[in-house]
Amino acid sequence: MAEEPGEVQGAEPDAAKSNTIIERRMAELLADVARVEHVPVESHFFDDLGANSLTMAHFCARVRKHPELPSVSIRDVYGHPTVRGLAAALTNAPARAAAPPPPAGPVPPGSTLRQTLCGALQLLLFAGYCLLATAGYVQGYAWVADASGLVAVYLRSATFGALALFALCTLPVAAKWLLVGRWKPAEFPVWGPAYLRFWTVRALLRTSPMLLFVGNPLYVLYLRALGARIGPGVTILSRTLPVCTDLLTIGAGTVIRKDSVFLCYRARAGHIRTGPVTLGRDVFVGEHTVLDIGTALGDGSQLGHSSALRDGESVPAGQSWHGSPARRTDVDHVRVAPLPCGTLRRAGYGLAALLRALLLYVPLTVGGAHLLLTAAPELETLLDPSTLHITSARFYAEAAALSLALFAGSVVVGAVAVFVVPRLLRPLVRPDRTYPLYGLPYSAHRAIALLTNRRFFTWLCGDSSYIVPCLRAVGYDLSRVEQTGSNFGTAVQHETPYLVEVGGGTMVADGLSVMNADYSATSFRVTRTTIGGHNFLGNAIAYPAGGRTGENCLLATKVLVPLDGEIREGVGLLGSPPFEIPRSVERDSRFDHLREGSELGRRLAAKNRFNLRSIGLFLFLRWLHTCALTVLGFAAYDLYGHGGGPGGLLALAALPLAALVFTVLFYALVERSLTRFRPLRPRLCSIYDPVFWRQERLWKLPDAHLEMLNGTPFKPLVWRLLGVRIGRRVFDDGVYITERTLTTVGDDCTLAAGSKIQAHSQEDGTYKSDHVTIGAGATLEVGAFVHYGVVLGEGAVLAPDSFLMKGEQVPPHARWGGNPATENTGSR
Repeated sequence: MAEEPGEVQGAEPDAAKSNTIIERRMAELLADVARVEHVPVESHFFDDLGANSLTMAHFCARVRKHPELPSVSIRDVYGHPTVRGLAAALTNAPARAAAPPPPAGPVPPGSTLRQTLCGALQLLLFAGYCLLATAGYVQGYAWVADASGLVAVYLRSATFGALALFALCTLPVAAKWLLVGRWKPAEFPVWGPAYLRFWTVRALLRTSPMLLFVGNPLYVLYLRALGARIGPGVTILSRTLPVCTDLLTIGAGTVIRKDSVFLCYRARAGHIRTGPVTLGRDVFVGEHTVLDIGTALGDGSQLGHSSALRDGESVPAGQSWHGSPARRTDVDHVRVAPLPCGTLRRAGYGLAALLRALLLYVPLTVGGAHLLLTAAPELETLLDPSTLHITSARFYAEAAALSLALFAGSVVVGAVAVFVVPRLLRPLVRPDRTYPLYGLPYSAHRAIALLTNRRFFTWLCGDSSYIVPCLRAVGYDLSRVEQTGSNFGTAVQHETPYLVEVGGGTMVADGLSVMNADYSATSFRVTRTTIGGHNFLGNAIAYPAGGRTGENCLLATKVLVPLDGEIREGVGLLGSPPFEIPRSVERDSRFDHLREGSELGRRLAAKNRFNLRSIGLFLFLRWLHTCALTVLGFAAYDLYGHGGGPGGLLALAALPLAALVFTVLFYALVERSLTRFRPLRPRLCSIYDPVFWRQERLWKLPDAHLEMLNGTPFKPLVWRLLGVRIGRRVFDDGVYITERTLTTVGDDCTLAAGSKIQAHSQEDGTYKSDHVTIGAGATLEVGAFVHYGVVLGEGAVLAPDSFLMKGEQVPPHARWGGNPATENTGSR
């Protein structure tokens, strides 16, 4: 039972009595959750009781359900880590400046028939696009193949490639103006005619080669052609292509950093709502940000990294804001002086990039493939169109040999591109020197970032000891590293790898982005960024140059790394904006004995051997997948050459769909085989436990192909195939689910673009996982992140860029938001 709280000194009698009742109730609930006999009201939750964040999340949920107690959030718990302090803070808290938003209304069941018809039409549109593209490619390739001599092949390849590039870029523009006209603020249900037009435009936009020109003035011109109102001197570094472009307004001199999201539409409760996003002149939008519809930034304003503006929120002119939801700060996020960068310089840079693409990259892609195949006489069976060879054993032997050569060659070429070429460009960009945009140093910097962020080798070596030499070869300074066997995950990115330093004993989960370059609208500068030793960094963290953290820090998932104040050491940071939490607690150190002395050496060696086998396994699987696609490709070519006419063309046109279906089934079979066709179980174990090593294998399974199914009824079917317990009529606009068999999604849910359901956490050397349940009709909005052990009630809404912490229980039809998410989204 809970300890009887004492008198509150200096308080009014009624207040003291009220505090006493609240203390007693809270102490009883905490004792029950923590499974202890009693809880002294002055005991520190973490230091004395040994509670952790999961325990306190369960405590918060129990308090919120109690009719006699005030609502409490995890931020309140960390701010007042005793029962007495928490009760006093909640009792004496001032009245809210704004009332919480009304509960989300019930979500009416969708129409299965409407969903099925929409899916059938989407499939027909995809097939029609493949047929059109295949017809054009066949005619163009035949014209290139008829050329004699290298010069003629080059000229025809350049001409055909330029026409293809023009067609792929203009088709989305034409479709947008023909199908939609000008986007206007509106709302319509998914799976209907308006949604089908919306999806068609969005799907075509994502096939546009203009995405390769992000960071180039040509990209801004392309958005203008799509209807966006963008002023002169705007720099956009984010690869997130807005869909409803007529609703996007960007003033002159604005800079938008990478990984920022401004889609100009929102998916919620089975409906799409389009709305404006307005940025004034000289605005700065930081990395890892979300701008919901109905948001605005005034002239000269700033939104810092790892921040968000929700519907109806705006930043006044000249102010700097950060956080999720954002609030005012004194931090100046533009840390590099402007330099002259006129229209002529921008035009010249754009023209040079276009000519480089048309005269170098495109001819090499088209003509190089032709010359490579015709220069290999041993492939005569594959390339002979006069006879049907798919029943010949030699056909498959040649396909296997070709796929092996292509796969091995691509690995070698990729290694040169990632580890060698960027080092040759490195002298062109000196640290701590300010350069104007759109010059030779900027080109070199963009090339270094593009090449060294290729994910193949970090995917292959991540979550193992081999990621350390891999990142060293890329250029990271890991001279003080202490090998843990899981120093980095599989997803790490940076602006330049040569100015990243990580201290010894630090472990990093997936999604780290090192922001070691600063930008203004006219200039940039690269700067060394140092992450201290013995840190742990959670998922989806953008770490800026000048981050004010030092040694022995815990940086929680999606935390906003501070740029002001004293250097934090020996503490944890959670939230956006961040607040301090304990670095670790006793319960989290139960496996520390496995990380020391001879036991560490023995288990690390065993983990290394297991990870090496995993690397070999996934190299084989990637080659096997390449081999199967090669067989499919040449089988389609064989049928085309043998049959000719419309039948042969249809065989080639069916190749993309066949390749997608095979890829889905192949990796689904691999994943279910790795789990032995059984669901995962909740775990609490060390990273040196073989159970965790088997889990790491699942994180290496390729799943980029699932993005092609976003916004279609086929994506939920694939999730079901992978083991997700998913209901009917779910609208998946781009969610990512890490542990499929631990996740349950109810009927009529809406899962927005960039949202994530992660049913695990890896903190220092401890791995934890548990079930996640998303109730029927619930919505995860753009960029929302759901942790393990969570229950999101029926019809509940999680706001954009929110972080729903482990163990939270969201009541039905509630609106939660923020980082960490709380029920009060009506105030900052």
